[in-house]
Amino acid sequence: MRLRHIEVFHAIMQVGTISGAAQVLHISQPAVTKVLQHCELQLGMPLFERVRGKLYPKPEAHRLFAETEKLNRDLQGIRRLAASLKGRAVETIRLVATPTLAISVLPQAMHDWRRDFPTTRCELATHHTSEIVNMLRLGEADLALSLQDPRHPGIVAESIAHGVMTVIAPPGTWREDEVNTPLAPCGLQGELIGYADNDPLGELVVAACEAQDCHPVFRTVVQTYQIARSLVEAGGGMAVVDPFTAASSSRVQRRPLEPALGTQLYLLTAGHSPLSHGARQLADCIARAARACLERT
Repeated sequence: MRLRHIEVFHAIMQVGTISGAAQVLHISQPAVTKVLQHCELQLGMPLFERVRGKLYPKPEAHRLFAETEKLNRDLQGIRRLAASLKGRAVETIRLVATPTLAISVLPQAMHDWRRDFPTTRCELATHHTSEIVNMLRLGEADLALSLQDPRHPGIVAESIAHGVMTVIAPPGTWREDEVNTPLAPCGLQGELIGYADNDPLGELVVAACEAQDCHPVFRTVVQTYQIARSLVEAGGGMAVVDPFTAASSSRVQRRPLEPALGTQLYLLTAGHSPLSHGARQLADCIARAARACLERT
């Protein structure tokens, strides 16, 4: 199928008639009919049943529609980009991050980056790492941030900052001379907030506890470190969080866990798609903001 075939085919599938497709595409009905006939001729099969002037998609048409949907969206994106270039609009950078990093690292990074790129459009979104990988693979994001290396063959993971997992607790939990000194897993007392079973950093914490013959019981289990931090701020117990989450709150006490559990901040990109100049500069600002954030822990 040629691109013109896909364009006409999608228009017909969406509106259901030749006349409707002609209006959507701003061409004549005979032109739509001719392209559809040529498409079916090349495919060697009809895509629609024609009954009293109406078109009814065959099962093959539905399968083809599903497979070509992304390509059709890409074509629409190309048209929008062309229109933007014609209007002298600047590039769009699509950045996606896990919720923790979007709140703790990105605000300062964006502020710094905007000094040199005041008019560049930047679209920010938050997702978990598995969704981030799919977005990068499908070309729906240009760069991403995660505390996990997904180890996916199509994804490049670049470590741009590293720190250690940190214990946070409500104010007054520890004496002033204890704050910022390492805390052994057996020191995790009282209500301890846990994470879902498939959380990699949560699994590290549990393994560190069990290595010292400590077996924590989690009565409250959360999906994100930000939720854990909010619960701690409200006096809901202790939690072990990433250093970025720990540094982003002035309403908790902090102590590094001992033995130290290292964690990395990864810049994720699609292996087949190099970053633009603006996106690379944004990544550099993120790295600097992340390191500055770690210095506050």
